Amino acid sequence: AMRTYEMMFILKPDLAEETIAETKERLQKILNDFGGEYIGEADGWGKRRLAYHIEDYIEGIYSVWFFNGKPETVAELDRVIKLSDRFLRHMIIRQDEK
Repeated sequence: AMRTYEMMFILKPDLAEETIAETKERLQKILNDFGGEYIGEADGWGKRRLAYHIEDYIEGIYSVWFFNGKPETVAELDRVIKLSDRFLRHMIIRQDEK
């Protein structure tokens, strides 16, 4: 059964615009390929100061996405994000667990 998830991710602040766009496209493709569907992105994020330094960065590019998916959708997003060096942090939360 599909469930609704919220995914927060922080990208490195020194990435080029096209790299950010390409990274987001890749995440959307994974969502589609692994049985999920993108709902939308929360407004008003973007480059923000981090609460604490991560890998010597004091800022990061925050995004919050909502999507419907299955456990395998989440597992694949997790796997790909962990392998990438573009992300500083990410977190995927099931909406009914909040």
